[in-house]
Amino acid sequence: MENSVRTTTISFPELFLIGGTRAIMGCGLGLLLADRLDSTQRKAIGWTLFSVGAVSTIPLALEVLSGRKAAHSEIAAA
Repeated sequence: MENSVRTTTISFPELFLIGGTRAIMGCGLGLLLADRLDSTQRKAIGWTLFSVGAVSTIPLALEVLSGRKAAHSEIAAA
């Protein structure tokens, strides 16, 4: 039986960027849901952070997904 195993190599800076974009998007979403700031300020900052996080994720995701390599391995039937 042959299974296909996908491996992806991510460098530390790429991992940091991916985590950073998630954090920015999360902060933006948190501000949208929080009541700490004036409604207008909160929405402006929240949507800006959320948008920057979401838009910056696209090229990172494409880079990571395009770097995938399929490795084939055989699993012995027991």
